[in-house]
Amino acid sequence: MKAWLILADGTIFEGTSIGKTGRTTGETVFTTGMTGYLETLTDPSYFGQIVTQTFPLIGNYGVIPEDFESKKPWVRGYIVRELCDEPSNFRCGGKLDDFLKKHGIVGICGIDTRALTKKLRESGVMNGMIVSGDEADKMVRHAELVSASILDEIKSYQIVDAVKSVQGGAITPVLNKKRPASSVIPVLDTGISGSDGKPCNGSAYHVVLFDFGAKANIQRELEKRGCKVTVVPYNTKAEEVAALSPDGLMLSNGPGDPAENVGVIEGIRKLCEWNKETLKQVQGDSASHAELVSASHAIPIFGICLGHQMLALARGAKTSKLKYGHRGGNHPVKDLETGRVYITSQNHGYAVQTDEGSLPPCAKLSFVNLNDGTCEGITYTDIPAFSVQFHPEACGGPHDTNFLFDKFMAMMEASHAAK
Repeated sequence: MKAWLILADGTIFEGTSIGKTGRTTGETVFTTGMTGYLETLTDPSYFGQIVTQTFPLIGNYGVIPEDFESKKPWVRGYIVRELCDEPSNFRCGGKLDDFLKKHGIVGICGIDTRALTKKLRESGVMNGMIVSGDEADKMVRHAELVSASILDEIKSYQIVDAVKSVQGGAITPVLNKKRPASSVIPVLDTGISGSDGKPCNGSAYHVVLFDFGAKANIQRELEKRGCKVTVVPYNTKAEEVAALSPDGLMLSNGPGDPAENVGVIEGIRKLCEWNKETLKQVQGDSASHAELVSASHAIPIFGICLGHQMLALARGAKTSKLKYGHRGGNHPVKDLETGRVYITSQNHGYAVQTDEGSLPPCAKLSFVNLNDGTCEGITYTDIPAFSVQFHPEACGGPHDTNFLFDKFMAMMEASHAAK
């Protein structure tokens, strides 16, 4: 069955329908990952987007539920060069096309994804529409594929309430079985979830994880290091978080424009200010960053991707939309302190601005992107907090920066030892 991708500038790509037949509109983006298509589909950060896989063969290892980053796919549409009809893997639980149909994802294959990617790189991210089935036949008969009304519909699409829209996507562990360390805890009726039992290595550090659309692997990495994790919804008030008496605070990844989340940003600002006031009482205004990290009652903060952006906004920085974003598992970033270069997994369309006067005095740039020089990390000098734009919990992707979770653990250990 034929399908068409229509871009906002009137460009049309003709291909074959995959997944559900119908019509969908979204922001057309591309990701350069050579593996991890299941993680891409189930990553809440892709909410509102039609995702193009630049790797030419997708679906070759089928569907493996254990690899999902959330309960379901969040993409608005899916574009691949070639879809594998006969997957082969000992963990395979089904075909990708059946998975897309089950979850109502409209897709297209058989188009020149290299040409599409080149267009998006040169023109920037643009809205698009995938159409197939009876509706496509009707549009073709009436020569409406690129009519003014269709293009207006495509151009008018906006991603709104992104973080709110992806709530409730946490993976639920299998009932009546002992929960493995790699599983994710379901959100309870109270809206707050917590890991049960004792931490696997006895560290007993209690981390509150803000769910802005969190990938499951963030919690897996914390639990692997023995943390007790309490997952709270995006709109949990600062006072409620403080009442949980956490040893650390994790700000997760998520979708959309970070500046849209005004209430969340204000809550993060409050938590940072409380930290700052506590540290002043303990160490005074002249404390070094090392002293701040180990000061009594300080709550170390670690932000990833959207969490990184919203932490920056809460401290007085600014963000802006990138031309075509960073998505994939091959993005080089440089550690400005050591000079070392790491290959990272990334998925974001916005960045923290670093031009003169954009960063507050308390924010020290720690990582930069070697492709375009954009901000990839910040360390805060007045509170024990740091954040990165890339994904140190990458799955699939490189594990070069996984050590940042160990850095977070060390900060909690130092803070806990001082209490």
